[in-house]
Amino acid sequence: MLHLVVYDISDDGSRARLAKLLEKFGLQRVQYSAFRGELNPNDREVLARQVGKFVRDDRDCIFIIPLCQRCSSTAIVISNTGVELVKEKGVEFV
Repeated sequence: MLHLVVYDISDDGSRARLAKLLEKFGLQRVQYSAFRGELNPNDREVLARQVGKFVRDDRDCIFIIPLCQRCSSTAIVISNTGVELVKEKGVEFV
């Protein structure tokens, strides 16, 4: 299932290590602190356990959000860079 992972991590080093971890799970960066990609249920659970170590203070937060096909196909992406949330028809670029 397609997932969107967004985060706000205050420590620069932790933020960089988190990005590398997300890339190891095959997720692609869509914004500075946002990644998207396919995760099976097992990988999602493993990822959720591993990213917990990056949340160190009250300002740190990580969201792992599943996106159903219907929701992701109706996403609206506003960008000058051509970034896509999904690679399917139905995504509107404004």
